[in-house]
Amino acid sequence: MKITVIGGEMAENEQQEYVKHIKKNNPDKIITALEIRLDGEFVDLCYEYENVPFERIRRITGYLVGTLDRFNNAKKVEVGDRVKHG
Repeated sequence: MKITVIGGEMAENEQQEYVKHIKKNNPDKIITALEIRLDGEFVDLCYEYENVPFERIRRITGYLVGTLDRFNNAKKVEVGDRVKHG
């Protein structure tokens, strides 16, 4: 993880405390970059997370699906007969 301090200097252990704070509030996300902006007594944290891949889910013939590979032949025909509105 890249940590950048702007507007002054900050000890390494203090930087790690901010990292712990962010991880505590967002335990399921991976931080890739942290920018700490110092302005007197105020500190602004700007951080970025690792991109999370996702699967597109659509509603087709009454079912929420990502792919059609688990549909039987009848459902595949229903998908083919769908009228798509633009």
